[in-house]
Amino acid sequence: MRLTVKPLKQKDAGRGLAALDREAIEGLDLEGGDYIRIDGSNGTAIARVWPGYPEDTGTGVVRIDGRLRQQANAGIDDTVDVEAADIKPAKSVSVALPQNLRISGNIGGHLRDKLAGQPVTAGQNVRVPFGFGFMSSSNQPIPLKIASTDPDGTVVVTDSTEVSISQTPAEEIQSGSDADDGTPSVTYEDIGGLDRELEQVREMIELPMRHPELFQRLGIEPPKGVLLHGPPGTGKTLIAKAVANEIDASFHTISGPEIMSKYYGESEEQLREIFEEAEDAAPAIVFVDELDSIAPKRGEAGGDVERRVVAQLLSLMDGLDERGEVVVIGATNRVDAIDPALRRGGRFDREIEIGVPDREGRKEILQVHTRNMPLTDDVDLDAYADNTHGFVGADIASLAKEAAMNALRRIRPELDLEADEIDAEVLESLSVNEPDFKGAIKGIEPSALREVFVEVPDVTWENVGGLEGTKERLRETIQWPLEYPEVFETLDMQSAKGVLMYGPPGTGKTLLAKAVANEAESNFISVKGPELLDKYVGESEKGVREIFKKARENAPTVVFFDEIDSIATERGSNTGDSGVSERVVSQLLTELDGLETLEDVVVIATTNRPDLIDSALLRPGRLDRHVHVPVPDEESRRAIFGVHTEFKPLADGVDLDDLAARAEGYVGADIEAVCREASMAASREFIDSVQKEEVAESVGNVRVTMDHFEQALEEVNPSVTDETRDQYERIEERFDASEPDRGPEAGMGRTFQ
Repeated sequence: MRLTVKPLKQKDAGRGLAALDREAIEGLDLEGGDYIRIDGSNGTAIARVWPGYPEDTGTGVVRIDGRLRQQANAGIDDTVDVEAADIKPAKSVSVALPQNLRISGNIGGHLRDKLAGQPVTAGQNVRVPFGFGFMSSSNQPIPLKIASTDPDGTVVVTDSTEVSISQTPAEEIQSGSDADDGTPSVTYEDIGGLDRELEQVREMIELPMRHPELFQRLGIEPPKGVLLHGPPGTGKTLIAKAVANEIDASFHTISGPEIMSKYYGESEEQLREIFEEAEDAAPAIVFVDELDSIAPKRGEAGGDVERRVVAQLLSLMDGLDERGEVVVIGATNRVDAIDPALRRGGRFDREIEIGVPDREGRKEILQVHTRNMPLTDDVDLDAYADNTHGFVGADIASLAKEAAMNALRRIRPELDLEADEIDAEVLESLSVNEPDFKGAIKGIEPSALREVFVEVPDVTWENVGGLEGTKERLRETIQWPLEYPEVFETLDMQSAKGVLMYGPPGTGKTLLAKAVANEAESNFISVKGPELLDKYVGESEKGVREIFKKARENAPTVVFFDEIDSIATERGSNTGDSGVSERVVSQLLTELDGLETLEDVVVIATTNRPDLIDSALLRPGRLDRHVHVPVPDEESRRAIFGVHTEFKPLADGVDLDDLAARAEGYVGADIEAVCREASMAASREFIDSVQKEEVAESVGNVRVTMDHFEQALEEVNPSVTDETRDQYERIEERFDASEPDRGPEAGMGRTFQ
């Protein structure tokens, strides 16, 4: 049967599996676990049948990983012949280890478990995961070689196969004629979360090299270059390596700083030599890493050498001489620093952004980095995919590596570091568990958000007493668009761009923002107003631009501006700051509602002086939801007392309802201070009444009584005076003049137009 080759899913790679279309399995009269022979143009691979994925049914595809594709000498989208194979079970298999892998004891049982079900041939290279690479810091599988098999030919390792270790090192054993002489270092299955981007790169590079006749028939020139750009660590270089490995092309690397020379004309000559080598070895890929270092904008380049190198690169990529079958891949994380003459058709025909992965992408990357790890059952990769907002591929690789190092630290006391060899039993006992991952994630910051990242606060709605109307309005504005996008789509409704929370100091505005960030399960960027201002012209506005750029790259994101009145005052009112605050306001206005739309980015701003904020910021389409966080009423005060006394040892006579009734005019911060002061009074009374050595024994008897709360109420005065309350009521009336009263919770979460 002739089938089309497709890549295997990341989590199943490296296991010798062929995921076969279900109809093809029936047509070949096979079952899951049987073996098939895959014949490519000039090679053969043996694989174990695995039922195909539901989306492949009826499409006539066979999904195999990079190692099997190399053995069969077949690329993705090639057609191969597939037939049932009769593979005998192996009585015994001898495995040769690399010279630098030193393990004492019998690891035959460990190897048999890892090779179980895999077809092997004498002389074949196999890669076996030992849990951690003892040859390197990575968790890559270790290359072993099959020394001999009984019976001869291709056999399958079963539970009854005797696996022994050959005395001859793997390096000295000759490969078999039909065995693979090495596995590609990076295959498409090693790349997670970049399916769409990888598809674009493949159609730009593989198609012209494999089927140039398609382009001749269409009468067009095949693409000559691809520019990959995006934040550091997202997989740009990895994609270039995978493409070079997967297609039969020579690979030539230009590392920017290496070609720079102090002698006149030598840098350009080195560039010419690399392109000449590539033309001689065509089809070829020339990969320019960190392109911005050798091709900066000529108008801004500091030295003469950079300008000449850029000119040489331009003429090589699109000069009078034909380039032949040479494709250039450029990679950079500073795409705007590159000379614009390079960024046109005929040079870099397509620019592909390699962005920060979403949840599904992060899960795929986690599967890639943990598929060779001995994970325990309590490790939930889905939970880590949810909790790693802003993590790029390199961060997730670090997370997996750090978790493995934590597991190594656990068994280090059992290791004899002086010995030349590691005990096989210790090696088999290695496993990575949930605490290892938990410990690892604490020490890794997401590199895509490093400059602006704030740990998502550990505050939930339960920590916010009262304010039910306000909480509901914030849920509608921020959580709903992220949780129920289909509702907004059906109603053709745009989600709100921003929320302004205003009210007297201490009413809980910042606390609400923290709770929203936690509940929304999104990235959180916190901006303290005054820290944006800079003494240099243009730097303050640049700071605002950078924040929103980061927010867009890492959406969904909540951007939180605390005390926004410090940077967004009414324009035309300031005369003493060289107009910097006016420029910052203008920048904020264009970011919130300019030509570039904000997708999945919500702005929350808090202030206790809404009357000072520029009116253009407060119109619909910018900070369009205005939520008044009022002085709490008696019911809310009771809820706040409940939050702050939940874990305190209260005496029986403490009446929180009575305290709430007596705390008229107290805001949330005042009530917290009252509870703290009452606890302080109780501790003072206790410490004065016992000897120092008796404290530990009798501390369980301490109670906070009603008397302590009464003392605290006398010491802590309400921070909101009648004048302040009147002032905010006047502000609210001015803002809400056009909106009718909505009942008992009016004022707790109104929207004004």
